[in-house]
Amino acid sequence: MSSNPVPDVQQVKVHAPGAVLAALALGGFAIGTTEFASMSLLPDFAAGLGVDAPTAGHAISAYALGVVVGAPVIAVLAARLPRRIILVALMAVFAVGNLLSALAPTFGWMMAFRFFSGLPHGAYFGVAALVAASVAPPERRAQSVAMVMIGLTVATIVGVPMANVVGQWIGWRWGFVIVAILAAMTATAVYVFAPRAPADAGASPLRELGALAKGRVWLTLGIGAIGFGGMFCVYTYLASTMREVTHASAALPVVLAVFGAGMTVGTLACAWAADRAQMPAIGGVLLWSAAALALYPMATGTLWTLIPVVFLIGCGGGLGAVLQTRLMDVAGDAQTLAAALNHSAFNFANALGPWLGGLAIAAGMGWTSTGYVGAALALGGFTIWVVAALDVRRERLALAAAE
Repeated sequence: MSSNPVPDVQQVKVHAPGAVLAALALGGFAIGTTEFASMSLLPDFAAGLGVDAPTAGHAISAYALGVVVGAPVIAVLAARLPRRIILVALMAVFAVGNLLSALAPTFGWMMAFRFFSGLPHGAYFGVAALVAASVAPPERRAQSVAMVMIGLTVATIVGVPMANVVGQWIGWRWGFVIVAILAAMTATAVYVFAPRAPADAGASPLRELGALAKGRVWLTLGIGAIGFGGMFCVYTYLASTMREVTHASAALPVVLAVFGAGMTVGTLACAWAADRAQMPAIGGVLLWSAAALALYPMATGTLWTLIPVVFLIGCGGGLGAVLQTRLMDVAGDAQTLAAALNHSAFNFANALGPWLGGLAIAAGMGWTSTGYVGAALALGGFTIWVVAALDVRRERLALAAAE
């Protein structure tokens, strides 16, 4: 069974926990829409701002860098604020950043505005996960956290195609306007429905930094930073693989939606498993991902074999909610920073996976080699999990001996 919640994640009674989770999930939907739609709108804003596609890709990297930088900095600086106020402020900043992106006059400004837009991303998910856990019974914490992540997975099915269609019909700038509107709606909903709990009286930036001194926090982050890289490795080059190998590029929207459906199913299933056996659930999803990614190169020949394998790879996205819950158990009273760093780790994976996959392709190993690279990364994450699991086992044996 998973551990009981640490003292800092105190249960809060609310009249409508479903409304709280829906408000938090709306923020995940907004963030997921801008994160993935930016990739699909890349050719359009590249042409609109007078740069080539590879150069425009730096705007995607700027957003990811904003996530990596913003998550720990905001978590530490906002330690003494009530979580409801933090979430409202983060969504307000996110709305402004995306509105500015829509108005960017040059590519240089676009880079700056995408970096600014990325700053609230990790901190939002981290704090939202803590709020979600606080309104759920202890035995349903992971499933409650998963509902926040569902907003992001549903964005890959609904939000990204919606923003892409709007961008194609009336201009790429409107894709970012849609996200700004969603963020403003989230800020309003969170302000109305999130629990009005005061900040922890003992909270401080120094206490949050204490998370960095915990080996189990680093092991958990390492699992995500390496193990999640495999999924991003395949996802980044999926469109090119379908064009060059499967010869079915017209079906890309359908395949991307299937991937999003897999993420949604995986998030719900993994959270259910984590509420019953947390560490086995983490190890299991890593092995699942390794197997699905290893099948990918053999499945790219036809659309009918590719679609089910892409669904299985998407299911591996359930790792996110499980690791978020694990961090709550190992971070002690440094909850906010540890939770936010989870998304810094995932964005590290988002950079590592595509980079290694690109090296394999450039070395002449072919587009399908991303599956093997991804499987190796998933197994790398599993190796770190083994170390973490042995550490847990040693602690249990020590406690049993002490009794």
